[in-house]
Amino acid sequence: MPMMDILRDCWKLLLVLFLGNVVMALEVPLDPKILEGLPQPPTITHQSPKDYIVDPRENIIIHCEAKGKPHPRFSWTRNGIHFDIDKEPKVTMKGHSGTLTIDISGGEKVEAYEGVYQCTARNEHGTAVSNNIVIRQSRSPLWSKERIKPIIVQQGVSLVLQCRPPAGLPPPIIFWMDNNFQRLPQSQRVSQGLNGDLYFSNVMTEDSRSDYICYARFPHTQTIQQKQPITVHVLNNAPAEERSPSFLVPTGSTSSKLVLRGQVLELECIADGLPTPELSWSKISGELPTKRAFYLNFQKTLRIVNVSEADAGEYRCKAKNRLGSVHHTIRVTVKAAPYWIDAPRNLVLAPLEMGVLTCRAGGNPKPIISWSINGDPIENAPPDSSRKVEDDTIIFTDVQTGSSAVYQCNASNEYGYLLSNVFVNVLAEPPRVLTPLNKVYQVIMNKPALLDCASFGSPLPVVTWYKNSRTGVLVGDPFVFYENGTLEIPVAQASNNGKYTCVATNTFGISENHVYLEVKEPTRILKQPEYKVVQRNRDVVFECKVKHDPSLVPTTTWLKDDGELPDHERFIVNPDSLTIIKVTENDEGTYTCITNTTLDQDSASAQLTVVEAPPTPAVIYEQPDAPTDLELTDHGARSVQLTWTPGDEHNSPIKKFLIQYEDALHDRGTWHNLTEVPGTKTTAHLKLSPYVHYSFRVMALNDVGYSLPSQPSHQYKTNPAAPDENPSEVNGTGTEHNNLVISWKPLTSLQSNAPGLQYKVMWRQKDVDKDWTSVTVANVSKFVVAGTPTFVPYEIKVQALNKYGHGPKPAVVVGYSGEDLPVAAPEKVRVVVQNSTLAEVYWEPVPPNTLRGKLKGYKVYYWKERNLHKHNGHGHSHPMEQQTLNFTGNRSHGKLPGLHPYSLYMVNIRVYNGRGEGPPSNNHQFETPEGVPGRPAYLKVTESNLDSLTLEWGPPHEKNGRLTGYTLQYQSVNNTNEFSQLEEVSVPANETSITLHNLKYSTRYKFYFSAKTHRGSGPRITEEFATIMDAGLPASPHPLSPTSQYLHPPHHKEQPVSPVFGNVSSSVGEDGALITWVYWGPEKHIYVEYIVENSDEDWQKEMVNGSQFHVLKSLKEGLAYKVRVVAKGHTDHTVHRSEELLVTVPAMASRQVDIATQGWFIGLMCAIALLILVLLIVCFIKRNKGGKYPVKEKEDAHADPEIQPMKDDDITFGEYSDNEDHKPLKGSRTPSSGTVKRDESDDSLVDYGEGGDGQFNEDGSFIGQYSGKTERDTVQGHESSEAPSPINAMNSFV
Repeated sequence: MPMMDILRDCWKLLLVLFLGNVVMALEVPLDPKILEGLPQPPTITHQSPKDYIVDPRENIIIHCEAKGKPHPRFSWTRNGIHFDIDKEPKVTMKGHSGTLTIDISGGEKVEAYEGVYQCTARNEHGTAVSNNIVIRQSRSPLWSKERIKPIIVQQGVSLVLQCRPPAGLPPPIIFWMDNNFQRLPQSQRVSQGLNGDLYFSNVMTEDSRSDYICYARFPHTQTIQQKQPITVHVLNNAPAEERSPSFLVPTGSTSSKLVLRGQVLELECIADGLPTPELSWSKISGELPTKRAFYLNFQKTLRIVNVSEADAGEYRCKAKNRLGSVHHTIRVTVKAAPYWIDAPRNLVLAPLEMGVLTCRAGGNPKPIISWSINGDPIENAPPDSSRKVEDDTIIFTDVQTGSSAVYQCNASNEYGYLLSNVFVNVLAEPPRVLTPLNKVYQVIMNKPALLDCASFGSPLPVVTWYKNSRTGVLVGDPFVFYENGTLEIPVAQASNNGKYTCVATNTFGISENHVYLEVKEPTRILKQPEYKVVQRNRDVVFECKVKHDPSLVPTTTWLKDDGELPDHERFIVNPDSLTIIKVTENDEGTYTCITNTTLDQDSASAQLTVVEAPPTPAVIYEQPDAPTDLELTDHGARSVQLTWTPGDEHNSPIKKFLIQYEDALHDRGTWHNLTEVPGTKTTAHLKLSPYVHYSFRVMALNDVGYSLPSQPSHQYKTNPAAPDENPSEVNGTGTEHNNLVISWKPLTSLQSNAPGLQYKVMWRQKDVDKDWTSVTVANVSKFVVAGTPTFVPYEIKVQALNKYGHGPKPAVVVGYSGEDLPVAAPEKVRVVVQNSTLAEVYWEPVPPNTLRGKLKGYKVYYWKERNLHKHNGHGHSHPMEQQTLNFTGNRSHGKLPGLHPYSLYMVNIRVYNGRGEGPPSNNHQFETPEGVPGRPAYLKVTESNLDSLTLEWGPPHEKNGRLTGYTLQYQSVNNTNEFSQLEEVSVPANETSITLHNLKYSTRYKFYFSAKTHRGSGPRITEEFATIMDAGLPASPHPLSPTSQYLHPPHHKEQPVSPVFGNVSSSVGEDGALITWVYWGPEKHIYVEYIVENSDEDWQKEMVNGSQFHVLKSLKEGLAYKVRVVAKGHTDHTVHRSEELLVTVPAMASRQVDIATQGWFIGLMCAIALLILVLLIVCFIKRNKGGKYPVKEKEDAHADPEIQPMKDDDITFGEYSDNEDHKPLKGSRTPSSGTVKRDESDDSLVDYGEGGDGQFNEDGSFIGQYSGKTERDTVQGHESSEAPSPINAMNSFV
């Protein structure tokens, strides 16, 4: 290939990749509201298959469905010429569709409508076309009449019975049967080939018969054609001569086969020979695909499904018997009709954007790609400078509005074609946010939070996120931003709660949406269920106490062995426990407590074991006995072998042995673990250290525990040696600005390997000194090098040595000498105020040579000097406490959060290292702008009348700017806590009270009060007050219901009588004293209190369950009580109380004697009941002594039809059978024909025919259509004597 072509292809590939990335982001959403307003070129959604074979007995329906905006119009061509449907009386087109229906019910010939059809769907934005749909009539021609002479063959020779059915459309399915419609048996010797012929590898005498019949089933017309029967006579007048195999099919030594990619490859080899040959298959040029290859027809057929190019090659079939073998080679060629590699996809572009359509198809031979636009070849289209065709690619640049069109890509070769319609839709659409407005997202703390902002627009909108307000854009950590607009907070915290705003922007507009995030506490099981061992018939309790977010409602479920709890009253589920009453052995298992909320869940499990009561003594399991007979062998300088004898296991096998040692030289009396060995071993090869006086002992472990230690072994001493290792954790740091402290972890006595352990400490200044300075020390773990420069790197080494030599070469460690305070301050300090509570400070980092240590970071000191209010401008305010923020690392800016609005601040910055802080920078002052004010200090009622309230308030403690006024909102609240319409009043900033007129008398009102500055309204305070019920009652000076959490704490003292209670009354009855009242207050905790009159006892109280009456049942007779109704707050203090009532409970008179409890009355009633019982018995006996009934005559007159003898012509038995199993079901009918049907064979065609003769025409075809079983005629109560249809039986064979 020329170099220019290669470069051009590379350039085109890069351009396609680039443009693919550009246009892939713009996709039209499936939201119907969006789709309704967008123009769209036509798209074919459903069409008939390319090769459409129709049934000549049914109407022809050619499908063509399409969508678009506006809805497309449809037209058709037939054989390349416009098909005028209006001129075809038998052709109709479905409304709002292109589907054609051709009515042939009037006897029209299907041949008249055969041809190539193509559907066109068009609207003002383009034209889409369907595939070429070829309509052909299915055909099932008759078998030609012929006379077949009997075939006479000698025993042992091969034979082929030809079927040769008439060619149909589609081709028929072939099978062989006999006169009785039974399928002919096939075997390795006799089988049917792929062409339908019947092959005999060798004939036998039992093959002689006169009914070899070949059948052809035509699936579309549902008919079966029959060939004339073939007669075969096999002679056995001479012995059969054995012969080696040869092939009947295929002929010759080689053959070829062509198959298309994706189709089924079937290779066939049928051999003759005596004895019958065996067939095998192999692939000469590779391995057979085991998962796609199947052997059929007694190994004579090799079938490979889903053929690929890798299946091409040479296949060999081999036939052999004991006289020899023969093979045949089949050369398979795989071609491919076009298939998609990268099918073109619809393209949505904005004006002046770039895009690309790619149409890549594979095939063998390579397909030819051709493009059309709106159904016409693209070569014939008007020139368009924004469109460039490059083989299988169309590149669009700077597209214009109105250039939408449908493009057709056709990929074709000699084996087929592919046609794809894709549209290029040029849209200019402003952004639309598709995520629902004000959606609330709830997540669990420390879990990811994903906030959606799905948007659509053309060009693709850019999404920006804000929190709480649009003053600061969310960027960087801890936020993650996705291309589809989604905002992720990887680890959600409580501080992330709040309102988030996403803004979608493109060149045509802007759209925004608000969502809310609520971060919830996780659900946790604090008290988990514990393992329980319980005696049978005892109770058991599993605890499961849960902590969860207060706003979530948990649901606790208990499982047993991961399934539901048994449905039995013994299992009692409480909110935080599960109780099982009188446990049984069946209750054993694992119990799991699962606590779910709508957001998360937690679970915990425990095992329940049920034992007998009292438990039967079982096998005793104990720790093993201590090992004995310790012996040391194979003595080495640093090793020895230890052997021992295990002790008694006590019914629990030993799992392992633990070997310990004592060092009598360095650490006498202390035993250390050395190694472990499996319980099956009684020897261990021990690695030892030099200069140690070893004693060993062994302990055994089983499931119960460790044994006692064995007796120590004899002492084994190892010789001294030089150290094997150097000290670890070598480090170099400075404690002063002019020293270097070198430290290390000393070797243990076991690691010393000999007496006289010392350490050689070496150091040199890195990149300055060439020689090492060293010193040898002992019994220390650090060394101080004095007189070093400030904070310079040193290379350090520490080596161990003793009387027997030095340790290995030590590793080099880099440390630093001591640090000193920095000498320079940050410069060029400036502050950028972001909003009223946030500022960002910038500075220039100090030069590295002034740090004199390792840079730790920068500290920002800032404090509030004063507010910017005028009354604070005379020095009356005091500076706030200084605050500090640390910014680690080499930073040059940082954020100052939590600032007070409308204030003057001072700030300075200092650098710090490991030693401390450097000098501060010059103080820099900045001012914060106004913010929204805080809550008003208070809101109270100073005067309450029938129709007015006077409110007084205090200005906010935190004005955060110049107050511009107040907003007062209020609404009335009825007794069912329903609210009226909200009223709003604006109040000037210099006012501190207001009187509201025209209010309803004796009505509760809820007030919302807030202050505002130029930046907006601040948080509001909420109170409830009520107008008085009567002018004679004083108004309460206190609010009725302090619902705001920002109010002052309530006073814990009794309130005076309030007008919120009225109409308090009482009445005394048998059930107790009924107290009723009317209540207008907001509190929910209402109690009735009572005390005996003139008593010094405490008031008793009973809680009221949401009603305005209560019955006191515990009052004693003959006493007088003082009763009142009280309303209590959340802290159980009395907020309101009614006036007191005096209730007197009268003493009850002596009860009259109850006659029903007297003995004489009970006896009289019993006597009367006994007398009535006797009379009833006498009447019953007399009734049953009546005359005899003529039962026999009635039975003769009305004989049971089931036991009547049947007529002779019924051909049934005349005797009555008392066998219940043979009686007909009640309501069923038995056939009048008593013939007993013979057993039916599934493979018999006679059982399915319309008559015993099978009803064939003279030409051998079945009468009627090929269909399922026909219904029997049961009108006269007779079953049909005709045989059933053979069609279903044949259908079961093919």
